Amino acid sequence: MSKSGFNVPLVITPGEPAGIGPDICLLSEATLTDGVPRLYVTDPELLEQRAAALKLDLSFNLIQHPQDYRSDRVNVLGIDLGYACTPGSLDHRSGSFVLACLERGVDLCLEGEARALVTGPIQKSVISRTLPNFTGHTEWLAERTHCDQPVMMLVDQGLRVALVTTHLALADVPRAITSEKLTATISQTLDALKAQFGVEKPLISVCGLNPHAGEGGYLGREEIEVIEPVIRAFRGRGAMVQGPLPADTAFTQRSLEGVDAVIAMYHDQGLPVLKHSGFGHAVNVTLGLPIVRTSVDHGTALDLAATGRAEPGSFLAAIELADLLSRSH
Repeated sequence: MSKSGFNVPLVITPGEPAGIGPDICLLSEATLTDGVPRLYVTDPELLEQRAAALKLDLSFNLIQHPQDYRSDRVNVLGIDLGYACTPGSLDHRSGSFVLACLERGVDLCLEGEARALVTGPIQKSVISRTLPNFTGHTEWLAERTHCDQPVMMLVDQGLRVALVTTHLALADVPRAITSEKLTATISQTLDALKAQFGVEKPLISVCGLNPHAGEGGYLGREEIEVIEPVIRAFRGRGAMVQGPLPADTAFTQRSLEGVDAVIAMYHDQGLPVLKHSGFGHAVNVTLGLPIVRTSVDHGTALDLAATGRAEPGSFLAAIELADLLSRSH
């Protein structure tokens, strides 16, 4: 396979084995006909057992190297789970397995053997048993690839939301909103919109942190002391950045007209709006990494594992976006 061509596969880590990650991968394989090569890094027996539970007639190709890829099979680069997984039942041993799959997936991308990483949902509480400081895919991938300022962006058809802070307790958010962090978030978002999403002159809206965007300092001074100066600096360099806007109106239809991305200060300021409009079809993208990474917009849904009721819409969208972004990366 040519490392420079688009026949280089996407590498996929299904995530928590007891959840719906394996299900959405297999349900997608049963329907996908787009010709985008996909390589799964996981336990092949896990996929075979889940396919049987879902009554899916799929043929698997266990490979040692991406060059062994077969277009008429579900291609799996094997990582041993080490125990018999019970769908819906968490086991602390899966933490090291999930991390091993991620390590291999990242290595394939960094080595040019894969052109993007697509990740399934993980169970942070389980992984933290193996890696106590683990807070999520975004932070782990940033450390693993030596990226100082990763940015989490969720993408739906008509909306992109990037976050200044990610998996952080709400009480810790205000002091995490620094000029450096906000500047990096806006810069990464502008760069991605131009280089990867093909937006020639992007317009970004920036939310305030406080209600009413601080109301002139009456409800908080973060807007005056941090957010407004950063926005002025970008505007002074010719960037189309507006705000800070009150978050309760920044997502109205009128406010979003012509806007290419919204910068939210914290996780639950921006993502509930996007997930309300596009849950199950939105995609999580990590900006700033040396590799392309996309992911689903949902969790492990343990109660749906192996039932056939899991919906693969977000996973399919993540594959489509990873394919698109990796062509311009």
